[in-house]
Amino acid sequence: ENKRPTRPTPPSPWRLVGHIRRSRIGVQRPAHAPRGPAGAAVHPRDRIRDAVVRDSRRARADTVGHLAPLDRHADGGPWPPAGIGLQVWWQWPFFSASTKLPAAVDAAMASTRADTGDMIARVMTFNVYKGHADAKAIVDIVRDQRVEVLALQETTNDFVKKLDEAGIHSYLPYSQVSSSDGVYGNGIWSATELGRPVDDEVGSSASFMPGGTVTFGGGKAQLRFVSAPIPGYWSRWKRSLDELASMRSREGSRYVFMGDFNATTDHTPFRNILGNRFSDAARQSGHGFTFTWPSNKLPLPRFAGIDHIVLDKDIIAGQMQVKSVAGSDHAALLATIVVR
Repeated sequence: ENKRPTRPTPPSPWRLVGHIRRSRIGVQRPAHAPRGPAGAAVHPRDRIRDAVVRDSRRARADTVGHLAPLDRHADGGPWPPAGIGLQVWWQWPFFSASTKLPAAVDAAMASTRADTGDMIARVMTFNVYKGHADAKAIVDIVRDQRVEVLALQETTNDFVKKLDEAGIHSYLPYSQVSSSDGVYGNGIWSATELGRPVDDEVGSSASFMPGGTVTFGGGKAQLRFVSAPIPGYWSRWKRSLDELASMRSREGSRYVFMGDFNATTDHTPFRNILGNRFSDAARQSGHGFTFTWPSNKLPLPRFAGIDHIVLDKDIIAGQMQVKSVAGSDHAALLATIVVR
C-alpha cells in the first residue's frame, strides 16, 4: 500500500496542473542535456529537477494523451493544426449524440411531479465535500428538477440529518447510506422503494459503494443504482477503478453508476470501466462538456469532468445539466435517462 508507484499518473486534476507547470522547466533545456563544464559535478538540486521533469512528462502522457500533440509541437514536433485536428477528433463525440431521447421525455419533464411509473427518470449525482454542501440547496434541486434517484458522496451523519431536516424525504423517501470508516459515507436516495439495498455493491477495497434496485414502468424493468466514490490517492484510485471495471462481467442486473470518479474520459482506467458494455451519459448524449470541478475556486472556471453517470446497455441519456451548490468543490451533475 505504501510502495511508491512506478507510474506516477496523478489522479487529481490539481496534481496534473502541477505536473504540467513543472514540465515546462524542461522545454527549453531537455532533462538529459549536460549541465556545466564537462566532468563537473551535477548539483543535487539539478538532479531533483531533472527527475521531476521526466516524471511529469511521463505522467502527462499517461493522463492527458489528447494534450500530447500540442506539447510535442512545443518540443519541435508536429505543428499546431495537427494537434488541433486531433483535439477535435478526440472531443467530437461529446458534441454528437449517439442516441436521442424520445418525444415522451419532454412531456414527462414538464409535469409538476415525477412519474415513477414510466420508463423515464431524472437522476443526479453530487459530491457534498465531507458534508459541507448546502443540504437545503440539494433538496431544492431535487424538487425543481423532479429528481427520482440521487447519489451523494462524502456524506457525514450530521449532513444526512440536515438533509432530512431540509425535507429530502418529501421527494425521495427511500435511501441507503453506508460508510466504510464510520466518518464519511455515500448514499442513494430514491422516489420509489429500493429493492435489495446493500452497503457495498462492488466490494470496493477503498470505500463502500451502496446500491439498490429501482423499478421502472410498473415492473417492466429494474436497474441497480450505485453511488460510486473513487479516492484521489494513486494506488487506491487505480484499484477502485479496476474494481468497477470488473463489473462489466457481472450478469443478472443492469447498472447505473453515479459518482465522483476522480477521472475524466482521458484516463485509461475510466475508459476500461466502460469497455463494450457501459457508456458515459455526457458523451452519449452529445450535450458537450460537463465540467464539475473545481466549483469553489472562482474566478477559476470548472475545467474537469470527473463526476459521471455511467449507464448499462439499453439505457439512453440526455438533458444533461451541471448545477453549482454552495459548500462543495464539486458541482452536481444531472441527466434524464430512458430505459429501453
